[in-house]
Amino acid sequence: MSIHSRWLMISVGLGILLNPLNSSMVSVAIPSLQNVFQLDFTGVSWIIFSFYIASAIAQPVMGKASDLFGRRKIFLTGLVVAFIASLLAPLSPTFGWLIVFRIVQAIGTSMMVAVGMAIVRIHITEKQATALSVLSIFLSGAAAIGPFIGGVIIHWWGWPAIFFVNIPFVVVSFLLSWRNIPEDEPSTSVAVGMSLRKWFDLIDLSGILLFTVGLVALLLGLLSAKSGHISLGNVIVGLIGLALLGVFVRHELKATSPFIPLRTFAKYPAMTWVNVEFMLVNVLYYSLFFGLPSYLQMVRHVSEFQTGILMLTLGLCSLVTSPLAGRWIDKSGPGPALLVSAILMTLGSVWLVILNQTSPVISVCLALATFGISNGLNNVGMQAALFQSSPKEIIGVASGLFNTSRYLGTILSSLLISIVMGGKFNFEGFQVLGIILTVIALTLVFMSRRRRESRQLHES
Repeated sequence: MSIHSRWLMISVGLGILLNPLNSSMVSVAIPSLQNVFQLDFTGVSWIIFSFYIASAIAQPVMGKASDLFGRRKIFLTGLVVAFIASLLAPLSPTFGWLIVFRIVQAIGTSMMVAVGMAIVRIHITEKQATALSVLSIFLSGAAAIGPFIGGVIIHWWGWPAIFFVNIPFVVVSFLLSWRNIPEDEPSTSVAVGMSLRKWFDLIDLSGILLFTVGLVALLLGLLSAKSGHISLGNVIVGLIGLALLGVFVRHELKATSPFIPLRTFAKYPAMTWVNVEFMLVNVLYYSLFFGLPSYLQMVRHVSEFQTGILMLTLGLCSLVTSPLAGRWIDKSGPGPALLVSAILMTLGSVWLVILNQTSPVISVCLALATFGISNGLNNVGMQAALFQSSPKEIIGVASGLFNTSRYLGTILSSLLISIVMGGKFNFEGFQVLGIILTVIALTLVFMSRRRRESRQLHES
């Protein structure tokens, strides 16, 4: 691999890591934000909801936008947007403004993720698989060590530092990208003579609006159940959201360029079940990822610094397991690895249920290690299962749907925590969360066994 190719990978890698880094650092900041802005736990959860909803929408849209304006321009623009958001978010006078800048940050970082892999795939021709695997390390590594970085910098400099820490990455990535990412021509078949209306049709603006407004309204309605006091207004908002999502489904089935190609799910049921399983995996994993730091800080009164160090167990186990899982899956297929992962998640969930307010810290570390190993198996295993179940001619669409399933899982995990905990994170709610996660994990065990048996029957 040439020196230029290596610098190109570093340029892109420093940009794409910002999305997973910022989505994970906030897990340690939730108690601090709750105290600063005087919010209940449900209210502060919108710092998570907003980021994932914006990312889920922005990434496919920006992927299409790169055909119009060029991938280099989208990547560099994303860095500028992320810089502005990271600079202004710590200055937010209210939590509402913080959410606005958080959404802008999600859009900016999603612009880089949407085109980063494509830039490397197009401009690095030698050892391409190695290059893409290195970028995957940037993505998974940033997500893994995010809570540790967040815990350390919040301990010393407070919650605004989780935004300011992005600035060095953005500046270095921008300077390197300006120098190393080649100019690319936008697709002439898409760009030449395209009206604004055709551009809106291409990105399915109507579908995006229906999905966004419907999902936010439904979340607002569901979150009214946090304490059992459900008002008529919240019920109406929730029903409006549900109705809009119904209209969204109908619209997507008719759209020529749908935001989420739902017909693909109906046409390939095996791929659909992989996406459902992946969504449940993310519900379980991110419920722990966002729930455990709050448990440590609010129930066990552990500092942000110590919480970050403990959460490092989760990330390191995941990083170490992923390459080993790759070798195992190359030999045996994804089935055995995913079954073991589901069993480990079940054991980890049960472990959470039996934790008490005086359990030794080593017990928390063992639970985190269990989930970390299972996440490492899932990172590779679910991707391999997707490739097995998806025809080659739609692998691009399948990958997009796969990412959508990931984001829906993370959104549902935040919703689950908010409903279970209500206004205040407490030990009893944490135990209820553990029971729910155990049920989800057992469901994953059942699904993994069924898919493995179905695969064996098909091969015989």
